[in-house]
Amino acid sequence: MPKSSRFNLSYLLSLILLTLCLWAIANELRDYNYRDILHSLTTIPKQRLSRALVLTILGYSVMLGYDILGFYYVGFPLSWNKIALTNFISSAFSNTIGFALLTGTAIRYRFYANWGVPAVAIAQIIAFVNFTFWLGMLTVAGLIFITHPLLIPNQLHLPFSTVRPLGIIFLFLIASYLLGSIFIKQSLIIRGHLFRLPVFHLSLAQIFISSLDWMLAASVLYEILPANTNLSYPNFLGIYLLAMFAAVISNIPGGLGVFETVVLLLLTSKLPAAAIIGSLLAYRGIYYFLPLLLASGSLGFFEFKYNLRKS
Repeated sequence: MPKSSRFNLSYLLSLILLTLCLWAIANELRDYNYRDILHSLTTIPKQRLSRALVLTILGYSVMLGYDILGFYYVGFPLSWNKIALTNFISSAFSNTIGFALLTGTAIRYRFYANWGVPAVAIAQIIAFVNFTFWLGMLTVAGLIFITHPLLIPNQLHLPFSTVRPLGIIFLFLIASYLLGSIFIKQSLIIRGHLFRLPVFHLSLAQIFISSLDWMLAASVLYEILPANTNLSYPNFLGIYLLAMFAAVISNIPGGLGVFETVVLLLLTSKLPAAAIIGSLLAYRGIYYFLPLLLASGSLGFFEFKYNLRKS
């Protein structure tokens, strides 16, 4: 199948999935009106919103570790302030818009190439960063899915009733990766590209940084959920990771609709749907759109300075 046809098919499936998710959300909210959602949104205590904002700042600070480890992996020196700027802008855009391989990749190429990083090194750093992103999800989800196995709603049509089998698969993959970093010393050729496994201590650092990133991201939403819910953080973390896993593989920008649908399906037995949607809207605003606004301003300022220097 030609690449253009595969892209069109993927786009069509994503559009269908988004439509189904919006229908599911509308179905969950049929007993409420927009005033209920706005009321839930406006009644979130300012202290909880402030703590969510602090957790967001911590989360985006931790994400800096992705690129720092990437530069350590390729052995190319670059100042931390340049790495931090690039990482923040690319993370904010890829988190909110989605299609990380396009958005984050384009921004990293634009910035790092301007600062003299070789194209081969940039490609290796991008692959390293994207791989690290998944290591954290698999690790945290694997542990949580085994120790706190939540029931999977029938609406998701998965071939098992709890997430424990997924947890076992995820931890098996992580264990295989760590063993490979110990015993596989030679480079591998994957689809014509040379790939070298990181050394063991670097693999552990990847898992630690990415796991912390995922736990902080989940903490932002957990902080702004209604305080009267009887839901522990580990149990909520399992819900969050399952929803994010579905959102990431959906290819819908920012997982919009997919993430909310899964969270609604798993939380409506504990909270009113309007309250959940209110918290999700606040979460989107704090964790996604506020960083995107700052990143857009930073990108515009960088481009202005770059064009001014060239003229």
